[in-house]
Amino acid sequence: MKKLTPNPPTHLDDNASRRYMALTSNDCTIPSLLIDTEAPLDVLHEAAAHRIRAVAQLLENIAGDDQLLGNPALLQDFAQLCVIPLRDGCDLLDVLGRRLQAPLLG
Repeated sequence: MKKLTPNPPTHLDDNASRRYMALTSNDCTIPSLLIDTEAPLDVLHEAAAHRIRAVAQLLENIAGDDQLLGNPALLQDFAQLCVIPLRDGCDLLDVLGRRLQAPLLG
């Protein structure tokens, strides 16, 4: 069986550290979730849109549930659940924005 090697590598050299950006929702000393900043623009956009749409759907469902709104602990859990993909989506949109502006800035 072929041995799988990590891609991107777990130890990033200067070139890899410029190419792969750690997600800000994953606050740790050794990032394990990374964005390939050189991925095609449509792939970055779809990944961001997917995460943002998922959170929007969840929030719409929560807003319609009166029983849930009365439980602060459960609301806090749902808020945390929403924060992670929203931050990921924002990180992806930041990369997308930088890539789209790069040709304009020269």
